[in-house]
Amino acid sequence: MAFGILSCLRVLSLVSLVILVFDQPCRVFSSSRGSHFGFINHDINGVDTAPPAGMCASTVAIHGYKCQEFEVKTDDGYILSVQRIPEGRLGGGGQNRQPVLLQHGVLVDGATWLLNPPEQSLAMILADNGFDVWISNIRGTRYSRRHVTLDPNDSEFWNWTWDDLVAHDLPAVIDFIFKQTGQKTHYVGHSMGTLIALASFSEGRQVDKVKSAVLLSPIAYLSHMTTALGDVAARAFVGEITTIFGLAEFNPKGGPVSNLLKFLCAQPGVDCYDLMSALTGKNCCLNASTVELFLNDEPQSTSTKNLVHLAQTVRDGILSKYDYGSDYNLAHYGEAKPPKYNLTNIPRYFPLFLSYGGQDALSDGKDVETLLDALKFHDVNKLTVQYIKNYAHADFIMGITAKDLVYNQIISFFRNHG
Repeated sequence: MAFGILSCLRVLSLVSLVILVFDQPCRVFSSSRGSHFGFINHDINGVDTAPPAGMCASTVAIHGYKCQEFEVKTDDGYILSVQRIPEGRLGGGGQNRQPVLLQHGVLVDGATWLLNPPEQSLAMILADNGFDVWISNIRGTRYSRRHVTLDPNDSEFWNWTWDDLVAHDLPAVIDFIFKQTGQKTHYVGHSMGTLIALASFSEGRQVDKVKSAVLLSPIAYLSHMTTALGDVAARAFVGEITTIFGLAEFNPKGGPVSNLLKFLCAQPGVDCYDLMSALTGKNCCLNASTVELFLNDEPQSTSTKNLVHLAQTVRDGILSKYDYGSDYNLAHYGEAKPPKYNLTNIPRYFPLFLSYGGQDALSDGKDVETLLDALKFHDVNKLTVQYIKNYAHADFIMGITAKDLVYNQIISFFRNHG
């Protein structure tokens, strides 16, 4: 299939959905009007610095909300960008507003929660309903490309998978919120944001600092993924893409990745001209202007190793740590196979809210059933499951009906488990 430059850019914008989630830094929202509203920047130690030129200014303050920028250092040296919307547009709510952490997925950043206008954006809806909203950006994304010793041009900077998000990024951010607020936080993850939460909880991590978790389009298991391009891409990544391309950083704007996409889109059964539906399923409720906002910007970088790990999950049908191969697994883990994340170990008393869609090609219903089977002994009063027949992957964060169908239920869930 032949592609012009513009077509490739559009494919690159959408391919960020291929392994799981949705989101972009939304430069299109940038406006000088940001200076009319209050936003505060803090360094790692909480010291005020210059006003930010980042997500607060471009996507939050322009709508009249207070917004704070923080830098959080992980214990392995990455410096993560974190945003806070401490109150609603009209203020109020007192000093003890309940914190909520929003966690995006792969190939995108925290602005995924801010694509829609305020009355349809989960982040701002939560703020307007009295919550203290925190937005995380994982390592390697636009605002989190810093390290205490490594440079993004160093291959070692990209030597990580979602195992490291479980072990380092998520604990650092949750611990930071706890220290800043003195309170446990609620958690909302979409797509890969659900994966790292489930893996973390299964190892007993963070459950002492998280009150409850909402999992939108959960993807702990991926073996029934019905997207043709996703399946082809997963097989390509398992097929030693790092060796073939010599890529440490998977940069969707780079030439090698563009060539890879051309190759994948030329495979039988893959139609890249209908890429949105092919990747995510048939989304019912997207606003065309919001989709255009996404298409106007390219996706974020991640590590190629991370995509290989996700592809291993598709291939193997189990949830385990990164598979280095038997010999290297012995050196790394002390056993020939990588250790599994046992989701049955998630504490039965821990409140969970799962929402998934009948049209989702990534979070397929059969894989969600496998996840629910792992949670079959969960306390019945602590597990809420929502199924929306006509929803696909993107509807949960971009859908114009999500406020009524999903977000209001999330708010009720949080208040019931406050």
